[in-house]
Amino acid sequence: MSTASMRAQAALRVNRRVFYGWVILAVAALGIFASGPGQSHTFSVFFGPIGADLDLSKTEVASAYGFATLIAALLLPQMGRLVDRRGARTMSLVVAVLLGIACLFFGAAANVLWLGVGFAALRFLGQGSLMLNCANMVSQWFSRKRGFALSLMALGFAASMAVHPQLSQWLIDTVGWRQAWLWLGVLTWLLLLPPILFLVHNKPEDLGLQPDGEPAPAGDAAAGGMAEAGLTLSQALRTSTFYIICAGLSSMSMLVTALHVYQVSIFEAHGIDATVSARLFAISAGTMVAAMPLIGRMLDRFRTEWMFAGGLVVMVASLLAAAMVSDLTTAILYALVFGLNNAITMTFFAYLWPRYFGRAHLGSIQGTGQMIGVVGASIGPLPLAIYFDLFGAYDPMLIALAALPAACAVLALFLRAPASTAHLSRG
Repeated sequence: MSTASMRAQAALRVNRRVFYGWVILAVAALGIFASGPGQSHTFSVFFGPIGADLDLSKTEVASAYGFATLIAALLLPQMGRLVDRRGARTMSLVVAVLLGIACLFFGAAANVLWLGVGFAALRFLGQGSLMLNCANMVSQWFSRKRGFALSLMALGFAASMAVHPQLSQWLIDTVGWRQAWLWLGVLTWLLLLPPILFLVHNKPEDLGLQPDGEPAPAGDAAAGGMAEAGLTLSQALRTSTFYIICAGLSSMSMLVTALHVYQVSIFEAHGIDATVSARLFAISAGTMVAAMPLIGRMLDRFRTEWMFAGGLVVMVASLLAAAMVSDLTTAILYALVFGLNNAITMTFFAYLWPRYFGRAHLGSIQGTGQMIGVVGASIGPLPLAIYFDLFGAYDPMLIALAALPAACAVLALFLRAPASTAHLSRG
C-alpha cells in the first residue's frame, strides 16, 4: 500500500468521527502561526538592532524592507498558479523548507543588499506564500462555514503576534539578533514539516468528501463539480468587484504593516519602553482571539459590503489611536483597537476571494489579489519613516494616512458579486 493511500485511509477514519476539514483547519492555523518570521510584528523588534549593527537609518532599513516586500509581491501570482497546478500540500512543503533556509540566510546579513534579499525571501515565503497556501486549504474544505473557519485559522496569526515579538526580543537579548534567526528557522521546520507531510489533503473531493462535511451529491457534482465553480483569473480581472476588494485590502495591508513595523518606535517616541511596547502585542493578540470567531460568524450572516466598510473604519480608528498614545493607558487602548483591526484584516484577506470568485481558480486569483495587497505593505512603512527622519515625529503622518481607509470604506459600499457567481456571496 502506498503512503498516499495510507494517508487517505487515515483521514477517512478520522472523518467518521469528525469532519476532516477541521484537521486541515488546525494545520492551516499552525501554518499561519509559523509564518511569523516573515511578518511585520516580528521584524518590528529587529529593526533597531539591525540598523545599529549595520549602521543604517530608519529610512534606509524601511526602504530595503519596502523594496524587498514589493519584489516578493510580484512573485505571488506565480505561487498562486503553482497552488492551482500542484496543490497546497506540495507547495506548502516547499515553502516551509525554503522559509527555514531564508531565516538562516537573513541572520548572516552583512550589508544592505544582503539585508534586502533576506527581507524579500522572508516576506515572499512567510507573509505571502505560506499564508496564501493556508487560506487556500481552508477555503477548499469549507464553503457555507467559510467565514467562521477562516476566522479560526487566523487565530494562528494572533498567537504569532503574542509569541514571536516577545520570543524574538528574548532571543536578541540572549544570543543576539543574528543567532535569533537561526532558532526561528529551526522552529519553523519543526512546526511545519511533520503536519503538512502527514495530515494535509488538498481538497475534500480528493477523499470523496464535500466542503463543510455535507453529504456527497449524486451525478456530475459528485465527481468534483462543486470544486470547479468559479471565475478564471482573466474573468475576475474584468470585474469591478476585483478592484474594489484590492483597493480596500491593499490599504489595510499597507497601514497594518506600517503600524506593526513602527509600533515599538511610535511608543518609544511617546516615552514608552521598547520591552513594554513588545508586550503590548500580546494584548492585541488577545483581542484578536476574542474577536475573530465573532467576525467570522458575522461574515457568514451579514452583507459583505457592510462588513468590509466597517472593517476599514476600524483601520481609521487604529491610526488615530496610535497618534493619540500618550501613556500606558492610551497605549493599551490602542492595542485593543489594533487587535480588533488585525482580526478583521486577517479574516477578510482570505474570505473575500472565494466568496466572490469561487474555488476553481482560487490560487491564481488570490495570488494576484494578494500581490496587490503586498505592494501596499511594501509602501506602508515608508511615509512614517521619511516623516520621522525629517521631523522627528510620527503623529501628523498617522492622522493624514487615516484618509486612505476612510475613502476605501465609502468605495466598499459599492461592492457587488459578479453576476455569474452571485450565488457564492451574501453581499
